[in-house]
Amino acid sequence: MKSPRAILLLLLLALSTGTALAQSRAADSLRRLLNTARRPDTTRVRRLHALVTELAATDAPQALRLGREALGLARQLRDTAGIGRGLLWLSILHRREARYDSARYYTLLARQLFARRHDRRREAKACLELSLIDQLQSNPASALAWALRGLPLAEQSQDLAVQTQLRSTIGGIYSQIGDYPSALAMLQQALRDGRRLGDQQVVAATLSNLASTYQMQKKWPQALYYFQRAVQASQRMGDVKNETTNEIGLAEVYGQQGDHTQALEHGYRARTLVRTNQDEYNLPAVQLMLARSFLLTQRPDSAVALARQALQLSQRTRSNGNIGNAADVLAQAYAALGNYRAAYEHQRLYADYQDTLAGEATQRKTSALRYGYELGKKQNQIALLNKTRQLQAQRGARQRQQLYGLLAGLVGALLVAALLWRNVYNKQRANRDLNEKNEQIARQRDDLTRALTGLREAQTRLIQREKMASLGELTAGIAHEIQNPLNFVNNFSEVSVELVEEFMDGPWQRLPEAEKAYATELLDSLTQNLQKITHHGHRADSIVKGMLQHSHASTGERVLTDLNALVAEHLPLAYQSFRAKNKDFNATLTPDFDSRVQQVNLVPQDIGRVLINLFNNAFYALQQRQLTGPADYVPELVVHTKRQRNQVQIRVQDNGIGMDEEIQQKVFQPFFTTKPTGEGTGLGLSLSYDIVVKGHGGTLSVASQPGQGTEVVISLPV
Repeated sequence: MKSPRAILLLLLLALSTGTALAQSRAADSLRRLLNTARRPDTTRVRRLHALVTELAATDAPQALRLGREALGLARQLRDTAGIGRGLLWLSILHRREARYDSARYYTLLARQLFARRHDRRREAKACLELSLIDQLQSNPASALAWALRGLPLAEQSQDLAVQTQLRSTIGGIYSQIGDYPSALAMLQQALRDGRRLGDQQVVAATLSNLASTYQMQKKWPQALYYFQRAVQASQRMGDVKNETTNEIGLAEVYGQQGDHTQALEHGYRARTLVRTNQDEYNLPAVQLMLARSFLLTQRPDSAVALARQALQLSQRTRSNGNIGNAADVLAQAYAALGNYRAAYEHQRLYADYQDTLAGEATQRKTSALRYGYELGKKQNQIALLNKTRQLQAQRGARQRQQLYGLLAGLVGALLVAALLWRNVYNKQRANRDLNEKNEQIARQRDDLTRALTGLREAQTRLIQREKMASLGELTAGIAHEIQNPLNFVNNFSEVSVELVEEFMDGPWQRLPEAEKAYATELLDSLTQNLQKITHHGHRADSIVKGMLQHSHASTGERVLTDLNALVAEHLPLAYQSFRAKNKDFNATLTPDFDSRVQQVNLVPQDIGRVLINLFNNAFYALQQRQLTGPADYVPELVVHTKRQRNQVQIRVQDNGIGMDEEIQQKVFQPFFTTKPTGEGTGLGLSLSYDIVVKGHGGTLSVASQPGQGTEVVISLPV
């Protein structure tokens, strides 16, 4: 079964809905204007963009050429509005040609421009375009991130049209990842808003997404109903591409119900539309739909031929959705033909595609994105409460001014004192009610602020835990994959050394004296080579074990911890561990703990891992200077803890070899190390940075002078 029809959203930004004849007349008129008025000004830029709009659906190469000309002229004139429109149009045209890298490049430039100009409406359109590009490449997490980033921008600019397009896109993504209740709610709202706006493109795309959502749930009557309405809407607009896509959807639903006659009828209709309009975009989908029909009618050979063509076309255009569907069809067809090896290979390709949509990592990312969107709503509620309080404060100020006027009138109007006293009493009561309301609003605001702070902390922990888990899984997977072949290398090298020794004790003795010298030389070289293989194999084995140690994930639960005790526990532990590998190394350890540093809320396993990494790096720097420094050099490591206003600090100082400025700028990058090959993985400081900064909201900094030493400072919030 196909994924929900994100393909239809490809046409959401199409600006042309007239007939082909009207488009041709408009295009001819614009060409005449451009040929007669050649002055390079902003008017020419807008006319070029209008001609691009007319030609986008009928002459893509010409539209691309004119779009580049318009962008170049807009940049020459420094026409920022024209630059933004030009970038967005080039992105749309490249996306329609399945050139997604170029499309993403132009859209990112457009979004940056709109963000600098604080143009929220067009920035929301750029986010929509980026979401469509990622959705077409079956990257639902990134597509959802861009859509949820664009929706608040569209809401702030009160652009209902872009809001509706984004909701239709978000609904399609929810359906794609299997969240059908959320998808249906979002798509129904988009359908209502699209009809109210009279936006037939959005209505047609949303109808198709609703049909696909019901198809994924195997609710065939609803799927057929919405696909048929989507076909009718596409025919009314003259939108052949969407009509083709919906005909494919009808064929799939009939095929899934077992009605092969109707399935083939709609399938051949879709194929006719593709051939008539030379629609290479929908061609793989038509081939896959017919291949499924052949598969269901026990014709696996025909299914293989069509599915292989579809797979080749999809791989050329990098259409991940069609690649996954083609792999699924080929796996079933090869299995029916008894070619189980090919079936297994294509089944693995299909499983990899499914993992990108429904894997745990994708689910965690999409959940975190929706979580962040809810946080944004909370922030808007707090802003609204603050604004309400300001308005009521202004109203109270006006009431106080009226009260002062009444009091002044009391001096000159003793005859109406009773009436004035009554008015004063009423105003005071109103002020008391107003003060009570202000206090209530302040309490609500404070409660929401605390809730928002808690949600932010939870989101930060969730993201950090996910990152640490992903890094651990990746590292452990790589290490385990390397471990087996590495064990074979070590074992066979040791066995080969023993075989050489046996040869020296046996057959070598029986060789003629003239050949013994040459054989001895060869065997010595072979023995040296095997010893080197064994040495380097053991070095690689230690690296793999180090990677496995880095992959161990912590619980991520923060607890109140005595920070001084934690540092005092890990300092001698790291020192003894380093001396166990370096017998001749000795250093002076100087702890300097601030008694005001007491209980700190942190993850002790993670901070302990950071301390071990920092201490080991310091010991290594001390050892290197001890080997190359003067004879009277005394290695020393000083560890300070200090309590400041809202944070605590851990300062690790050594008088080792130090680092220059260039190395200091790279030390926190993953896999960067200053140690020789085989002595460091380059993961320690990168992992430490993530734990301190992203996991605990602190800071990690380094300061160093070559030949004098290094100081690393950890700052953690209290």
